[in-house]
Amino acid sequence: MSDSIRSASIVGDGAMGTLCALLLAERGTSVTLWGRNSEHIEALREDRENRRYLPGFSIPEAINLTADDAAIFQDADIIVSAVPCQYLRAIWMRLQPHIGEGLRVVSVTKGIEIDTLKLPTQVIRSCIPNPTLACLTGPCIAPEVAAQKPATVVVAADTQNFAADVQQGMSTPHFRVYTSDDLTGVEIAAAVKNVIALAAGLCDGIGAGDNAKASLMTRGLVEITRLGSALGAREETFRGLAGVGDLFTTCVSKVGRNRSAGERLGRGESVDQVVASTSSVIEGIPTTRSVLELAQKHSVELPIVSAMADVLFAARCPNEAVDELMTRPLRRES
Repeated sequence: MSDSIRSASIVGDGAMGTLCALLLAERGTSVTLWGRNSEHIEALREDRENRRYLPGFSIPEAINLTADDAAIFQDADIIVSAVPCQYLRAIWMRLQPHIGEGLRVVSVTKGIEIDTLKLPTQVIRSCIPNPTLACLTGPCIAPEVAAQKPATVVVAADTQNFAADVQQGMSTPHFRVYTSDDLTGVEIAAAVKNVIALAAGLCDGIGAGDNAKASLMTRGLVEITRLGSALGAREETFRGLAGVGDLFTTCVSKVGRNRSAGERLGRGESVDQVVASTSSVIEGIPTTRSVLELAQKHSVELPIVSAMADVLFAARCPNEAVDELMTRPLRRES
């Protein structure tokens, strides 16, 4: 157990929230896992397993399960925010009456808020007084980590001390945490890679082949870097775990929601059908719209994101979108 993280509360009882609770409990940390739906929390208490979002893994009795808003902030050294991006503001505004100043929050949310175009830590910062914030991200497929398969991630924070505390407090023999001070970079990478993963799944769905998918991932990384640089992030961040690491995992994992959704779209299902039949939030779909708007605001060209937006929101045929990408004017690689 890290001396600076003796107790932690998790906001959000989905797959990532449950995983973070398991990791912290493994370290001997006192953990409270909170969910907004009391019926789901009651089911977790009864089953000691998150059958909806992370089935097959026992939740230790030592983890306190609650839907009580005030219980989150009782003696917690850190709060882990694991709420889907488009619900983030509503949840933190709901919790606001129970929050004091100086809260330390680690976000594991990936996305960009629609309308405001804010990153997850920026949304949280706008809801609570004077927080210290961090983002934990990287190649982290929840069922693999819960099964104690090796994984490495990165945490970027407002301060080096907080990043170091999270690194020490959440690292285990199978879950290695690196630190960074590029908070904008790691959050942009985490958000945009979900859009590229949708496109990678689209390639799988239409049977475009491995060459096409490799090309899309490579050029997708260029687009992530291009947008991140325009927002003040460092290019080397996108060559690390938050960038190429998370992009690769999300684009190839058979259990990844965004890649799987893209594959179904490529096979002819509609966006509404895919969303309606998926229990978890497919972050890449709303994020596509936000990323494209952010890119236009900063005059950044993102051809893959634009093509994905046409498929999602303008009912464009996936094969036509791929053909258009392949027949763009020839140019030097950069």
